[in-house]
Amino acid sequence: MNTTTFALRAGSALGAAALLALAAPLAASAHVHVEPGQAEAGSYSTLTFRVPNESADAGTVRFVVDLPTDTPFTSVSYEPVPGWSAEVTTGELPEPVDIVGATVTEAPVSVTWTADEGTQIAPGQFQRFVVSAGAVPDTGSIVLPAHQEYSDGTVVDWDEPTPASGEEPEHPAPTLYVNDAAPDEGHSGAHGSEDAADDASVVASSDSDAGSTAAIAFGIGGLAFGAVALVVSVVALTRRSTGRRGDAGSSEGSTR
Repeated sequence: MNTTTFALRAGSALGAAALLALAAPLAASAHVHVEPGQAEAGSYSTLTFRVPNESADAGTVRFVVDLPTDTPFTSVSYEPVPGWSAEVTTGELPEPVDIVGATVTEAPVSVTWTADEGTQIAPGQFQRFVVSAGAVPDTGSIVLPAHQEYSDGTVVDWDEPTPASGEEPEHPAPTLYVNDAAPDEGHSGAHGSEDAADDASVVASSDSDAGSTAAIAFGIGGLAFGAVALVVSVVALTRRSTGRRGDAGSSEGSTR
């Protein structure tokens, strides 16, 4: 294999690797999830649902979160989002639940956000929906299935539980961990207040954005390096061809 061929292949390989580096963080960030992922039992926690639009040609116009009925929250309120209306639905529980000595027979069972006319989460965008929920039940974890409806009528159900291994399914359900540790966080601690939950939400978002930014920067760097290698190889090939023509001309002149 000559130098030019090697350089061409190296440039192609580096470009492909860079594209993969760019694609990985984008795919990972395309899941609906809740921030923070951990809360303390008995606290009131501010939960932020981050909803990316995954469709290439339709916008998100409705988002629904199912709240637990076996370990219910007794109070849920939402933060207004411009261009969206929200509603907390209260319903009867399948079975009465004892909470701090009181028998609870009904509780908030879902929160629904509906886009106003002309509003949507467009392709390439995401939206945050925030609720304050409490008291956080004294349990291992709380699965919060979500349903994302698009303008073309498609509905994506984010309702698959994440196994203890931490390997996410195709459509993982947002999960709030209480007494259990999150699979991908190991021994990380819980947050004991609403302010701490807000701080954790900001940190989680910043870490995620920083990780994505770093990966994208690495990908761009790889593309640039591959492009440089390609240019170098083309220059080398051009010089070699010019040199061969010059040598051929000199040889012909000598013969004459």
